[in-house]
Amino acid sequence: MPTLRQLFLANNAQTTHFPLLLEFERAEGVHLYDINGKPYLDLISGIGVSSLGHGNPYVINAIKEQVDKYMHLMVYGEYVQTPQVRFAEKLVSVLPQNLSSVYFVNSGAEAVEGALKLAKRFTGRSQVVACYNSYHGSTHGALSVMGNEDYKQAYRPLLPGVNFIQFNHIDDLQLITEQTACVVIETVQGEAGIRVPDIAYMRALRERCTQTSTLLILDEIQAAFGRTGKLFAFEHFGIEPDILVLAKALGGGMPIGAFIASNQVMSSLKENPILGHITTFGGHPVCCAAGLAALEVLLNENLIEQVDAKAALFRKLLDHPAIKEVRGKGLMLSIELESFELNKKIIDRCIEHGVIVDWFLHCSNSMRIAPPLIITDEEIKHACEVILEAINYYR
Repeated sequence: MPTLRQLFLANNAQTTHFPLLLEFERAEGVHLYDINGKPYLDLISGIGVSSLGHGNPYVINAIKEQVDKYMHLMVYGEYVQTPQVRFAEKLVSVLPQNLSSVYFVNSGAEAVEGALKLAKRFTGRSQVVACYNSYHGSTHGALSVMGNEDYKQAYRPLLPGVNFIQFNHIDDLQLITEQTACVVIETVQGEAGIRVPDIAYMRALRERCTQTSTLLILDEIQAAFGRTGKLFAFEHFGIEPDILVLAKALGGGMPIGAFIASNQVMSSLKENPILGHITTFGGHPVCCAAGLAALEVLLNENLIEQVDAKAALFRKLLDHPAIKEVRGKGLMLSIELESFELNKKIIDRCIEHGVIVDWFLHCSNSMRIAPPLIITDEEIKHACEVILEAINYYR
């Protein structure tokens, strides 16, 4: 009789030759528990998803209540479904006035696809500007605006008319012209190893887009919902996007994404042609119920206000000669080490000792730290002790 691990390797599509092969039985709070009951402290939140930790009772109750009422009823946008309406209403209430129309989809990559289509449709332009070392997803359109050729070359041809600029380089903004439909940019670059732009750069970007009537798409798939110490990362820079892209923590652990714009911009999907963007499962009522519950918990439990102090504790404790730099904003942190080889050894030892950390797609010599926002000071201290022990072991 094959084991579950053997069946996983035989029947589930693999994305690398070296999956972690950790087998978990349950998850609670900031911990995952394997089949032997061993706890693992989750310092990556399932890559930015589980901001409230695992098994939040308010979110779980919202899911159970909605399952008893109804699940999928119709493709998105036709029926008036309470979870969709209430979730959109809540999101709009905490966003700038111009972000008033929410299009729910299934994932971050799909939200990026929808945002790119919307920008082209509204402006009537075809050129797109994106950033080197960016990551926006792996579908064809999202891959086209990824700024790393190594991950793209095997899938060409991709979308034409995409130009790349250096992130946080004001001089490059001149490449945004009256022919540019949109600039798609991460408010804080994630897979580049957590790169935080200057306020002056972000404001110059906003001004250049306004000057050229170019739509500014901010990808906050990783950075939103308190991760950086603000509800939305763009609040740090005193700017507003024309289109906002969300996913990951948006669903409280359930799969959902969204692109959000003004009613005027979003209305362009209604005609020439009608049904300009379609999704069957986008805005699934159970996912919307979970997302609404998660947002209410985030706003009501003072979690965002604690982020900066927790981030400061990580920075204080991770003071080590082998750590070249600690970058980031809030609990979206990157620990730069000498090489990928050293980083991978340290990551593996941390996991072996019950602390889950990871590396970045475009910055493999840096360690990802993005724990659930509910992590306590004691759990931070324990995590840092394990990380430092692993570093010392390989020095």
